[in-house]
Formats: sequence, structure tokens, C-alpha cells
Amino acid sequence: MIKDLLIILISSSLVSNVVLSQFLGLCPFLGVSRKTSTAAGMGSAVIFVITLASAVAGVIYKYILTPFDLTYLQTIVFILVIAALVQFVEMFLKKFMKPLYQALGVYLPLITTNCAVLGVALTNVQKNYGILTGIVNGFATALGFTISIVILAGIREKMEFNDIPESFKGMPIVLITAGLMAIAFCGFSGLL
Repeated sequence: MIKDLLIILISSSLVSNVVLSQFLGLCPFLGVSRKTSTAAGMGSAVIFVITLASAVAGVIYKYILTPFDLTYLQTIVFILVIAALVQFVEMFLKKFMKPLYQALGVYLPLITTNCAVLGVALTNVQKNYGILTGIVNGFATALGFTISIVILAGIREKMEFNDIPESFKGMPIVLITAGLMAIAFCGFSGLL
């Protein structure tokens, strides 16, 4: 059991990185990765939301949708669960961590529409993960997102001091960097 959970942890965070292999969650990945502090804050929020969404969605799917044969409603139910969790996180950050709330700006509510969050909930169902396995998969996926966004933010902070050709300044060099990171993360595919 622990071996399987460890394999899921490594696989979901590094080998099948949600951003760099599945290309889910690119909007906050590209938009919030200007500073490592903001990227780490966004990563923390995503870890909280995806892990909790995996738990709640798993419980709802197993104990409500499946017994009452309502599995066709899973996408709608998961979207509602995610939206409620993001509202909770937004209220918490607004009250207790105002600088992070202001730094994340519009990207915090975008977690609601972040396809990575919904993708994890649906992946847990498609792979027939139990509740604990789904939570580990959700945590690992969010951890992989956090690793990716913090690395990109660190690279972007260093790139500010580089002499970049005019045509590559801004988003073009960020996309090239993200592509190179995706290629680098392909090296983890031999781990499992």
C-alpha cells in the first residue's frame, strides 16, 4: 500500500507533471510566475485546494453519486466543490494574508476554472482511486504544479538581468523556457 502511494506521489509530481506533461493549469503557471514568493503562495493555495477537492470529491463520488447512480453528474458536482473551496481560500487569504491575496490578484479566483483542479478530480475517478489514494494523487499533482511554477519563477527572476533580444522579451521567452522545462521533466519518465 505505501509502495503504491509512493509511486503515485513520484509519478504525479514529477513524471506526469500536470503543467509540463499534461499542459493543464497553464494560465496561473504563466501568469503568476514572475516572482518566487508569489509563485510559492499560488502553489500553496493550489496544494490546499487540490488536496481538499480530491478528498471531498472522492467522498461525494463514493458515498453519494455512485450509490444513487448519479455518476453522470460528477463534472458538475466537482466544479461546485472546487468553486466553494476556492471561495473559502480567497476569504481566508483576504482576511489573514492580505499581501499574498493582493499579489495573487485575479489568479486566485482563476483556481476555480483551473483545469488542473478539475482534471485531478476526474483522473481520480477514471483511475478508480480510493479516497486516500485520490488525496495522495491530488497532493502530488499540486506539489508538481508548485515545483514547476516556483522553478519557472526563479528562472524568470534571473532572466530579468539577461540581455534578451527584443523579439523574445516578455511572453515569448517565458514560453520557450516553459518548453525547455517540459523537455527537462521528460527525463523523469525513466524513474518508474
